[in-house]
Amino acid sequence: MNESTGTWKGPLVQVDENRWRIPKDYKPGMLVDGIIYASKRMIENIKQDNAPEQVANVAFMPGIVGASIAMPDIHWGYGFPIGGVAAMDAEEGVISPGGVGYDINCGVRMLRTDLTETKIRPRLKELVDQIFRDVPAGFGGEGLIKLKPDDLRQVMLKGAQWMVEHGYGREDDILHTEALGRLDMPDPDVITDKAIERGKDQLGTLGGGNHFLEIQVVDEIYDPEVAEKFGITQVGQVTVMIHTGSRGFGHQTCQDHLEVMEESYHKYGIHLPDRQLACAPIQSEEGQTYLRAMHCAANFAFANRQAIAHWVRQAFAKVFHSKPESLGIRQIYDVAHNIAKIEEHIVDGMPRKVCVHRKGATRAFPPGHPEVPEVYREVGQPVLIPGDMGRYSFLLVGTQTAMEQTFGTTCHGAGRMMSRKGALREAKNRNIAQEMAQQGIIVRAQNKATLAEEASYAYKDVANVVDVVHNAGISRKVARVRPIGVVKG
Repeated sequence: MNESTGTWKGPLVQVDENRWRIPKDYKPGMLVDGIIYASKRMIENIKQDNAPEQVANVAFMPGIVGASIAMPDIHWGYGFPIGGVAAMDAEEGVISPGGVGYDINCGVRMLRTDLTETKIRPRLKELVDQIFRDVPAGFGGEGLIKLKPDDLRQVMLKGAQWMVEHGYGREDDILHTEALGRLDMPDPDVITDKAIERGKDQLGTLGGGNHFLEIQVVDEIYDPEVAEKFGITQVGQVTVMIHTGSRGFGHQTCQDHLEVMEESYHKYGIHLPDRQLACAPIQSEEGQTYLRAMHCAANFAFANRQAIAHWVRQAFAKVFHSKPESLGIRQIYDVAHNIAKIEEHIVDGMPRKVCVHRKGATRAFPPGHPEVPEVYREVGQPVLIPGDMGRYSFLLVGTQTAMEQTFGTTCHGAGRMMSRKGALREAKNRNIAQEMAQQGIIVRAQNKATLAEEASYAYKDVANVVDVVHNAGISRKVARVRPIGVVKG
């Protein structure tokens, strides 16, 4: 089953206002239930593209514990649904490239500033133009950093830390990045020449599709105490959000290992309802090789966002004839939402090491967790949830409930509700950039078709998604920001 086959008609049992259960007796071979987070209004839309079937399929995977989980931004993906979460026992379970996705460590970085909308408006066009010049965008975009083979190897090994060592940012950025901007099992020797060729000129590039860079304004603060900890002090404050990942490097790395696992999972006696779920035992040679390669691509993505954040700071400094420090530009956080990580969680009342696959889902660790930056440990991990380019995005905070219900995970964004082709049809005879300008949003894009494909009407309202995870307690609302300047590929 390689594509959505229409509306899902399987069983869904309402657990509470925010959760729906697919019983594990729905299909012989399911090892756990499926759990979908959604409101009653959203669940009908979720059934439209048959994504709950993928939630059920993931429940077949060896070593899965707890449940096969999906967030309210769920939609049809490759093997796993986008918005899917699954934890596998670290010793006896499997790892699946489809549970991470092609864009390994696609994620979000958010910066705060001391600037306000009033201050920035007169120079907004100049600022957006400067960023558009300084940050290469588009599907084939080449970066300003030309890496020699040994440099690329060091990026794979060190991630964002390599960038800071070479003048692209500050040590403080590293302290405000998930995993300190570096996963700890990279092995450049397992990366193919094809992946290296695709990645060597793409460091510091935004890419295309749903990737973006936004200048935003805080328009609502829900939790002033937590917001202040994160550096959000007032309505009208300017922030920046960067959404991108590992570019062609990560895409090729995923493809390379899917091909291996599609050929090998049968030899381990693994039976799956969908070939796209191809996997290998975590402790097998194939599983360990993918894990090490995935860490290389994840580190490339951390480095990529680090470079882009550096150029954003420089652009602000040029336009406002100041230093980034004088403008109060600091990183709030950087977090992945396409990743698989070995973590310890409580399963059936006992601590257990599991491999948590988060595909279109964001880590949301609670107050006191040792992986939360020390400055935030009292309140919890910042959770960055982008919306669409015409409405708003959200800053949330992680919770203990997330640890208990979702392996410390929440949603990752709005989630598409219209195909790219459908969005292009909807945009016929419309000028999306002009419509956004009328909303007070200046947009620059390498490709006009991208604007049509990424217009607000193609996405769920992220406020509805965030309301579900907030009401369910798996993350809490801190602030809302709206875009005033958008750069797209």
